[in-house]
This record gives sequence, structure tokens and C-alpha cells, in this order.
Amino acid sequence: MRLEDGSIGLALAGLLLAHCAAIRAQTPLAGTGPEGGVWMLPTDWSILETQDPRSDLPCSVGPLKPAVGFDFRFHSGYEVTVPLKELAGDENQLTMIFRVTTGSRKERPFYFSQRVHVPPIAADASGNAYLQGTFNLGEGQYHVDWLMRDRAERVCSSYWDTEALLATKDKPLSLILAPGAVEATEVEEFRAEPPVARASALPPLNVKVLVNFATQNEHSVAFPSDEMAALVSILRGLDREPRIGRFSVIAFNLQEERVLYSQTYAPEIDFPALGQALRTLKLGTVDLERLGNKNGETEFLAALIKQVVGNDDRPDALVFAGPKALVEESVPRDTLKDMGEVEYPVFYLNCNLHPQSVPWRDAIGRAVKVFKGYEFTITRPRDLGTAMSEMVARIVQLRDTRKTASLAPQ
Repeated sequence: MRLEDGSIGLALAGLLLAHCAAIRAQTPLAGTGPEGGVWMLPTDWSILETQDPRSDLPCSVGPLKPAVGFDFRFHSGYEVTVPLKELAGDENQLTMIFRVTTGSRKERPFYFSQRVHVPPIAADASGNAYLQGTFNLGEGQYHVDWLMRDRAERVCSSYWDTEALLATKDKPLSLILAPGAVEATEVEEFRAEPPVARASALPPLNVKVLVNFATQNEHSVAFPSDEMAALVSILRGLDREPRIGRFSVIAFNLQEERVLYSQTYAPEIDFPALGQALRTLKLGTVDLERLGNKNGETEFLAALIKQVVGNDDRPDALVFAGPKALVEESVPRDTLKDMGEVEYPVFYLNCNLHPQSVPWRDAIGRAVKVFKGYEFTITRPRDLGTAMSEMVARIVQLRDTRKTASLAPQ
């Protein structure tokens, strides 16, 4: 019997963060065990098998309802609360082990484990420690057997059923994971994309992409995970499109008025290089030199658009992506019109996860309108799926139209 091993990404929050950092290292369960593929302590195995809830180590476990993310995977998991006084002492270690069984493949459960080091905690510590574990699912029904133990072999265990089901409005989405599939949460956001079999029947599309890697809240000191996921998913969606064969990418940050990364005419998007470049972002800081020019962001955006639109090459499409670019003044229409007529379609994938707080059009949206382009608002994963499908269809249609017109007798 073959079992698939895995691991989970864990994040620590709340008061425990004051004592220790999040542990990201993943430890798959492997070896030889009662099921012929996974090794674990006999006591752990017995706890998972009996499914009798334990509370030797007091804790509260809450399952996370599966929800589709911008990566087109169901994300599920759990949240754990532990009173800090239960962890008091010199040091401790929490070990979490659980298995996920799908209804259609009960004979092939998936096993996950993670360890969290707990530094010294005072005996009179008050409050709670919060932990969270996540994993990815395909559509289907699942059962989870979960346990956590400390070095004193005290155990907290819990068991629950969960279902990953697409809502009616989400049915058109093409999920990455097959029904019944389970996998570990990917810790590295900018891992390299697997090779894509590009379409060979027609000439590959050449697409230019300008991505504003900025947060919706300009005062944020860290990039919210859902906003980063949306932007990276846009790029991954383009990279996975078999009809696109060449990518030119410019990643910039409008608040810093800086180009962070660029690549030209590459057969795929270099995600590791992009991720490395984004580490130079300095969110939440203010450059006093830039404060002296209140129209600096507008001038930077105008220069960047001019650099791309005014280039001699002719891509099959120009795609803007990012949150709403809220600046003091938009790029003047006359400045945009002076750049000349754009002979290819222009798109704007506007990542607006909180549309009620920013309902108006932004500087990039106004520029795209001048170029007679198309704007899509990305609030939910299904918005991204619809936008990608419609955008690629328009690019192919307009390219074929231009090609037919060029071959027509004059």
C-alpha cells in the first residue's frame, strides 16, 4: 500500500509570537510503519486510530473551512489555541501530526507533521498561544485525524470531517488539484513554474506585463498574503497559458517610484529572480527626497508607460496588473495621446480585494481607458479565472484580425 507523505506550513500568532518565531521547516513523515509507508511513534499511531479526543494538553482546535484561493486550489487546515501557562517552563516543543483521508481513497491517507520550538515562558504568563496549519485540497469529502503533543507527552487530539465544494458561481474555474487530491501548502511563493507545453500550431503570443507590486493600504509595513497571492497568481496564469510564448515583465512599486525587476522576451517568467528582487521593497517607509515632489508618482508612471508604449517593438498585448494606483494627479490625457496610437490591445487586471473601500477609477485605469483598453476588477478567484480567459481570447482574436487585414489586397 502506497502512502503519500507531506508536511504543512505553520504560522504562529498572538502572544506566542512575543516568545518565538514561526517555524517554516517542513518534515515529511517517512520510513516504515504499520501502513507500510509512514513511520511514527506507536502512541501517536494509536491516538489517530482510536479517534478518541484527548485533552491532557489543554487546547482548542477549530477546523478551517476549505476555500478556493487565487492559486485555484482549495485551502484548508486548522487553528489551535493553547493557554500560555500550559507551556510555561524552560523550553518546550510542540509536535503536530495529522492525516487527511479522502472519501474516494480511504486506503491512501496523506500524512503531515510539523514541530514548533517554544522558548522559555514565565510561570505567571497569561493569555493564549495561537497556531495555524494549512494544506491544499481538490474537490471532495475528507476526514482529518489530528494530534499535538509536547515534550512531557501530553496530548491534545481532535477529529473532523470537511468538504471542499465549488460554489455554483465558481463552477467554471479550472482547479489545479484533481478531486480527492491533498498536498502540502507551498511555503515558497516564488518557486519556479513547471515547464509548459506551448502551442505549436500557431505563432506564440508575445505579451508585455507591467505589475505594480504595492499594497492596497499604502501605509502597510508588510505585504498581505492574499494581495501578494493575487498578483503572483496573475503572473502564473499568464505563464501557464500555452498560447503565450514570449514574456516581457516589468515589476515596479509606484510608491517607491522604482522598477524592481525586468526581463525581456523570455520563454517563461523567472519567478525566483522576481522574488529575490521583491525583497528589496521597503514598505511603510517614506523617502524625504520624494516628499518634495508631490507629483513624483505621476511622473514616474508617465515615464514608465512612455518607455513601454513608445518602444519600437509591437507585442500582441500589454497587460497592467496591481492594486488601484491612487496618486495626487493622473497622467494627463494629452501626455498619453502624444505617445501615439497603440496598435495592440491593452488590459488592466485591477486587484481590488476590498472594492467597497476604493470604488473609483485610478491612474492606471484612466490611462488604459485613453488607450481604449479593457479593465477587469479582481476581487475573488473566480474574477481572475474569468479575466484570464476573456483576455487571452481577445488577444488571439485581435491578432488574427490584424493578420487578416495585413494579408487583404490593398
